[in-house]
Amino acid sequence: MLNYKQCIVVRNDLKISCGKLCVQVSHASIDSYLISNRIIRRAWHREGQKKVILEVNSEQELLDLEEKLQLHALECAMIYDLGLTELKPNTLTCMGIEIQDNETLDAVTGELKLFKFK
Repeated sequence: MLNYKQCIVVRNDLKISCGKLCVQVSHASIDSYLISNRIIRRAWHREGQKKVILEVNSEQELLDLEEKLQLHALECAMIYDLGLTELKPNTLTCMGIEIQDNETLDAVTGELKLFKFK
């Protein structure tokens, strides 16, 4: 049984290409890995590095989730695009939540839907 996971939360209201989305999710994955506890990171790595990609409907929902995470003493990495290709500079695209146990993350993200590329 897997005990740890990494959650990435993506805005589904942005009209971006699949490639652009993959890059943004990659940024979120790396940045949230770096802010995670080293002992938890090692356990997560041994377990197979479970990742879950979730979605929100707007920038405001992502910001609200950030506040909710803070109330649960969880860190996140907010990803802002540089605006060199498809988006305006400083567009908030997604977040990566620190790697944590399933129960802790589900308490905060359990109501979110799994991401579906449109």
